Amino acid sequence: MGNETINETGLTTLITRGGVYYQVPGTNPRDLITNLVERLNPVAVDRDALLKAALEREALMTTAIGHGIALPHPRNPLISSAGDQFVAVAFLEKPVDWQALDGEPVHTALLIVSSSAKLHLHTLSRINYFCQREQFRAFLANRPSPEEIIRVITQEEAVW
Repeated sequence: MGNETINETGLTTLITRGGVYYQVPGTNPRDLITNLVERLNPVAVDRDALLKAALEREALMTTAIGHGIALPHPRNPLISSAGDQFVAVAFLEKPVDWQALDGEPVHTALLIVSSSAKLHLHTLSRINYFCQREQFRAFLANRPSPEEIIRVITQEEAVW
């Protein structure tokens, strides 16, 4: 990959590309991932390949990280350009048992699609930073608007 520009992979950019989706239906992780991938705005990745890869990754081990949040993602990059990667935020229609270690049902899923392992880990570390903060988890649980999500993340990323 060479010189990926880390600054261009800030969460605000990734979420703006991926979108925010509300009332995503499903009674299990498989249905929810399927329904989210179907709803994605046009993206530079084959939806069928993305769905297959995300479900294969989920079958290996749950992507639920606790506190009502899951981070589904393909195990390997499906896109080659850093400019095409994205994070799609999904607020679930109903909380779902995602086999999280803390036993808490998932209410929010963030689908991560990265162009390299390095950028995937970078994105995961940013999301993990936010999701470890109780205030941010409560913010997500209230299903904020896309504009509110971008505003809160932008404020935080500005001081990094």
